[in-house]
Amino acid sequence: MRLPATDRPSALADHAADQLAFIRDTMVRAGRFTAVSGVGTIAAGVIGGTAAVLTPQTHSPGQRLALWLVTAAVAMVLSLILIARKARRSGQSLRTGPARTFALAFAPALGAGALLTIALVHAGAWDMLPGTWLVCYGAAVVSGGAFSVRVVPVLGVCFVALGAAALFLPPVTHVWLLGAGFGGLHLVFGLFIARYHGG
Repeated sequence: MRLPATDRPSALADHAADQLAFIRDTMVRAGRFTAVSGVGTIAAGVIGGTAAVLTPQTHSPGQRLALWLVTAAVAMVLSLILIARKARRSGQSLRTGPARTFALAFAPALGAGALLTIALVHAGAWDMLPGTWLVCYGAAVVSGGAFSVRVVPVLGVCFVALGAAALFLPPVTHVWLLGAGFGGLHLVFGLFIARYHGG
């Protein structure tokens, strides 16, 4: 049945809008960095949880700082290795496209966390470090996660919430909050990513 002449522009506009929505959705999905490794996140959780268990055995703020810096370095290297393995498996490049966008969004908050760590250590404000680390790492995950699967920015928001708590709660709670974040959250979200987003 032929449409009346007056209905044709409306039908064409609706069809064009549907096509644009499909193209937009396809581009968004193609632009996501899907090589975030659930296994790597789990590994980071195990390393972070171990550091939280070892923290009470340290005898000075400097020892605690060294423990967590080594923990961060080991977790980051292991995570990058496992991300690279997942990216190779899925045919994603780590140098261009979504991976580059993810990294560029992720890096500034981590850089800010490093600078704040140096400044706080210089000022002797040791009790501010756990909250700063959690908030800055969470902000990095939220920013990078905007270009990844939906669960990643949720992980970042949870880290920011723990960091906000650490900034205002007594220092005796800090090791628990660090363990809950870098240990517990990594484990829970890593298991989810591994199960529902390809390992």
